[in-house]
Amino acid sequence: MRIDAYTHFFPKKFFDKMQEVAGDYKDMGKRVRSLPALFDLDHRKKMVDGFKDYRQILSYPQPPVETFAKTPAQIDELIRLINDGFAELCAKEHDHFPGWVAQISLDAPDAGVREAERAIKELGALGVQIYTNVAGKPLDRPQYLPFWKKMNELGKPVWMHPARGANMPDYIDEKKSLYEIWWTFGWSYETATAMARLVFSKIIDNHPNLKIITHHFGGIVPMLEGRIGPGWDVLARARATRITSRCARASRNARSTTSSRTSTPTPRCSAASRRPNAAWSSSRWRRSCLLPTARSIRKAARCILALRSKSSIPSISLRPTARSSTTRIWKPSPAANW
Repeated sequence: MRIDAYTHFFPKKFFDKMQEVAGDYKDMGKRVRSLPALFDLDHRKKMVDGFKDYRQILSYPQPPVETFAKTPAQIDELIRLINDGFAELCAKEHDHFPGWVAQISLDAPDAGVREAERAIKELGALGVQIYTNVAGKPLDRPQYLPFWKKMNELGKPVWMHPARGANMPDYIDEKKSLYEIWWTFGWSYETATAMARLVFSKIIDNHPNLKIITHHFGGIVPMLEGRIGPGWDVLARARATRITSRCARASRNARSTTSSRTSTPTPRCSAASRRPNAAWSSSRWRRSCLLPTARSIRKAARCILALRSKSSIPSISLRPTARSSTTRIWKPSPAANW
């Protein structure tokens, strides 16, 4: 049995409601309305039946509800319509769709906490889906922490889908993205950026029970493994060196400007202020107070690559194989692990 864990569909009641609320929505709104497989159940079942021993897990497609809902109350109404529709559909069509993913909007008044719990505990959702940004806001904003805390508590996976439209230009000098770049490259960049923010903000560290499934094979992260790991390693070391140098200058300046009546120099460096009574001349201590910063950046690079390991989709590594002196081809390395 083959089960596709990330397919999209509109429950009928929600689709009809969306036509009323956002029938003129452009970009993805216009695109999804033209694909019968996303809203016509009979059409979709025929597609599934075309493959032997094949089933699909359903999730909501695009556009994000928070981009067209007019009020927080309407966000809640539309989100519940999606999840109730999926629960009803999968109960009736279990042979084709054995499970579904609840849609959550972090722009809801409670950051989607109540709906996530209701969908999983009462309706039987396998997990929840969010987007890589919340109407343009990053996922690591403090107002979204209740959601991460709840998903850590529930222990169910979070499907993360990219969200980016033509209204996000590729250059600051322009008003919109051209040539479908917002979708072709933009979605993969969006995914990688969201993954990085979850790591560097320590949301992943602070919620060890989180399970994240990233769409499109993790965006550009797997292809940039060599840049992400060694690249951030180098930048971390460079940053540590720069801050150490600033601490040393601050130490010298503090000693030279401190009044002779003051036995302890006034700290001028935030790192040094952690230990104001220490002997600032110790270069070893100045380095040690910065090492956690460097280590955490290197660790973050590794964690971003490791996010793929929480997905149900197998991960592979890519390694260069020389065919000739002038040609290099990439082959999958099944033994490697992100």
